[in-house]
Amino acid sequence: MMAITQQPLTTARRQRARQYALAVQIRPAVVSDAEAIMAIYNREVLQTAHTFDLVPRNLEEQIAYIQDRSGGLAVVVAEILDDDGQPTVAGFGSLSFYRDRPGYRTSVENSVYVDQRLRGRGVGNLLLAHLIERARTNGFHAIFARVADAREESVKLHEKHGFFLVGIEREVGRKFGKFRDVALLQCLL
Repeated sequence: MMAITQQPLTTARRQRARQYALAVQIRPAVVSDAEAIMAIYNREVLQTAHTFDLVPRNLEEQIAYIQDRSGGLAVVVAEILDDDGQPTVAGFGSLSFYRDRPGYRTSVENSVYVDQRLRGRGVGNLLLAHLIERARTNGFHAIFARVADAREESVKLHEKHGFFLVGIEREVGRKFGKFRDVALLQCLL
């Protein structure tokens, strides 16, 4: 288990975020990252409406998720050193095809998840920047983001990277006994 000291968000901590970002390495995910990715994702499944998955992933499913994605759609992780100096996964991200039909093959959708204890330190910013560059390098034309409940921090992160609001999908999902709106954002490359 990684040892990471959680600190409250403060102005001083936010100012250190740029310095912290230098210590984050973005790299392709490997099978040995599956447990850490699964822990981050399953917390979101069980405790938030950030994803509309309702059932946590098991290790076999998480490994398949990593192995089934390659090239421009490969899973990437943000790796940091924990308080003991050991590398640990702080977050992950990926691109997925926007739709299955061939005419949509130039559009992708991004997913970014950060360990709750490490939010506000620039990890999501670095992951999203990497995914945008990966999309550009792989010849994609548009990236979409779906943000459940139009969460302000996620919308602002995407807007910082050139995304704009396309619209709100009203009551398109249901989780924790409540219908949920989803903000649809887009970035043209």
